[in-house]
Amino acid sequence: MGNFGEDLRMERLSRGIALEYITAVTKIGQRHLMALEQNRFRMLPGGILSKGIVRGYANAVGLDPDEWTERFLNAYAASGQMIDDDRSWFEFAANVGRARSQRVFVTEKRLRWVGVILLLLVAMAGAFLGVRYFGLRAGWWTSLLPPMKLG
Repeated sequence: MGNFGEDLRMERLSRGIALEYITAVTKIGQRHLMALEQNRFRMLPGGILSKGIVRGYANAVGLDPDEWTERFLNAYAASGQMIDDDRSWFEFAANVGRARSQRVFVTEKRLRWVGVILLLLVAMAGAFLGVRYFGLRAGWWTSLLPPMKLG
């Protein structure tokens, strides 16, 4: 067997399938398909999108997508064409997860403080009304509510 791209191209040609057919079926641009067949991995979008292109190509040609995706990853790593964007996909995903968890933490923290403040307000209002009520019953408070002065 030759290299990844050449093997992929030979499989397609042996089945008599044109690149236009694969483009029509998968909606993957021909430039990406040609880059795949020519082992020009830097022209692919990178990350999971490149794997999707390989899987779509393999399905359209009738090949095992898992096997060809694995072969693609091995060829891609061996080619030395891996760019920093591909290495940083994991960082990107980790940062997105971290940012989401921080937003949730901040929101929960704010809600806790709102709850504490509301609880304190209810406790203060209850204490105030309790003192007034017991003061009224004991006779040292004149009325439950303050008197209203009319104009």
